[in-house]
Amino acid sequence: MSYKFKLAAFALSAWIAFTNISAQAQETYDTDQSHTELLFQWNHSGVALQHGEFTKVTGVLNLVEDALEKSEINVTINTASISTGYEPLDDVLKGSEWFNVEKYPEATFKSTSIEVTGEKTAKITGDLTIRSITKPVVLDATLTHYGPHPVAQYVAFYKGQWAAFSATTEIRHQAFGVGPYSMGGIKIQIHTKLKAR
Repeated sequence: MSYKFKLAAFALSAWIAFTNISAQAQETYDTDQSHTELLFQWNHSGVALQHGEFTKVTGVLNLVEDALEKSEINVTINTASISTGYEPLDDVLKGSEWFNVEKYPEATFKSTSIEVTGEKTAKITGDLTIRSITKPVVLDATLTHYGPHPVAQYVAFYKGQWAAFSATTEIRHQAFGVGPYSMGGIKIQIHTKLKAR
C-alpha cells in the first residue's frame, strides 16, 4: 500500500469519525427551578396517604439527540428543602434520625444508563445517594415536551430550546439509613422543565 493511499485512508477515517461525533454532539440543559417538582408519597400506617416535596432541586441533562442512550442526567437535592405542609413533621424529617440535613445537606442522583423503551419513554438507571449511602434505582421516564417553548412569543425567558419530562420510581427509605422504622415503599414523582444553555 502506497504512502499516498495510506494517507488518504487515514484522512477518510478521520473524517468519518469527526462527522459521527458531530452527529452525536451533546446539548446541555439546566432545570428551571420554577417548573421542577420532586414529590414523594407514603402510606401512613395503612390509614391515609401522606405527601411531601423537596422544593430545591437542580439538574443538568447532557442530551445526545441521535443516541439518547448516551445521554446523562445529574440531579442535586437540597435535603433541608423538604416540605410536607406540616412544620413539626418537617423538623422531624430534617433531624438526625431521618435525613440529618446538617450533616448531609445534599442527596444526588447520577444516571448510569438509559434504555429507550418507546417513542417518548425510557428507563433511566442511576445511583441515588442519600446520607452517603448509594443504591441503584430505575426511573420510568416520559418525555412531555421537546423543542421551542409554546409561550416563548410572549415571555423572553422562554426563548430557546426546552425539554420536559416526568419520571417515577419507588424506594425503601431505610435502605439509605433514613428513619428508625419503616414507612413502607416511598413513591417518588419528578416533573421538570429544562432549558438548553
